[in-house]
Amino acid sequence: QVQLVESGGGLVQAGGSLRLSCAASGRTISTYAMGWFRQAPGKEREFVATINRYGTNTYYGDSVKGRFTISRDNAKNTVYLQMNSLKPEDTAVYLCATRVGYIPESREYGYWGQGTQVTVSS
Repeated sequence: QVQLVESGGGLVQAGGSLRLSCAASGRTISTYAMGWFRQAPGKEREFVATINRYGTNTYYGDSVKGRFTISRDNAKNTVYLQMNSLKPEDTAVYLCATRVGYIPESREYGYWGQGTQVTVSS
């Protein structure tokens, strides 16, 4: 089993930046593709970004493309999400998840973290 713990969320002004981390334990995540999702109150879960197991391929949701960057450090068993030019509509709980195999269009993921809150004020 894989346990995922997100951190790095908080309150930031519009235009600011945050870097989220997703630390894994239990087993290595080096064999998994990883994804970030977000969920705002009253809204469906939204895909944010995914990265393949090697960190060589990434794919982003349209709403964050050009502003967010997903990366990973397999030696640290950690995945990151650098978020720049934040907007109030980015406010949500951000969750990371594992996936067997890198298929950017798929939203079927296995292990999930509990999430970290990101709030962007205007």
